[in-house]
Amino acid sequence: SEQPEETPQPAPRRIFQERQRLTGLPLYFQGYLSVRHSRCQEFRVYWTELRGTTLFFYDDKRAPTYSHKLDISALTSATSVYPDENGSAQFILMLSNGELELKANDYESGKEWKGFILTVTKLSVPPDESLLPEQLTRLQEVLEKEKKRRITLNNCSSTSLNRKSPPSSTLTTMPACFYAVSRREAMEMLEKNPSCGNLILRPGSDSKNYAITIRRERDAHLKHYKVRSKGTSYIIELETQVTLPSLQDVVNYFVTQTRGNLKPFVIRT
Repeated sequence: SEQPEETPQPAPRRIFQERQRLTGLPLYFQGYLSVRHSRCQEFRVYWTELRGTTLFFYDDKRAPTYSHKLDISALTSATSVYPDENGSAQFILMLSNGELELKANDYESGKEWKGFILTVTKLSVPPDESLLPEQLTRLQEVLEKEKKRRITLNNCSSTSLNRKSPPSSTLTTMPACFYAVSRREAMEMLEKNPSCGNLILRPGSDSKNYAITIRRERDAHLKHYKVRSKGTSYIIELETQVTLPSLQDVVNYFVTQTRGNLKPFVIRT
């Protein structure tokens, strides 16, 4: 499928802020990419963001929420960028669980995408990419940001373990609606601050897992759900258990299942 011929422009500030809140990761590069997960499928065009070591795919450039994401931290290698018959540029990411084919608008865009991806996954600016000086400068800036992010995450993880806090993923920050409060305190926060949202993620009563407290809009009824940590996944204790890879995905699940009737609780300062 043909990609829109459009120069990538920043998303409107409101959408950028919403994406930042949902992903919790710094934006390093963005633009249109055609994506194919296996050679038997068709390429599909997404507005794509590289945040940390994760690719976020959006069905529309102005969509505030991503349709899916892919952690590329376990990248083993990437092929050379090569042009196709339509003037687009393709390359393949070799991941531990398979391959991902990417197609950029043109050869220059393809080299940039590959350069940024290699920089954040290998923590070094690739020496063999024929990039312009200003592009290499941007890669160096992103490299420094990603190094600082990794150090901060490692420090936070160590502090969390020392304090015996609930486990958290080292790949993403905690959702904005997480508050280290008790069940009673969460209920009071939702009752007294209805304009801030109606969903709070909090530590579980055993200090090892998590809980979700929600306030239904239609009748102001408060409900609580257990979220159990298991390995690198999180299990929502429903009649049919739901397993998700991150706490942010847990929050997104509740919002999606209620067709947006639930809003993550965030105290605006």
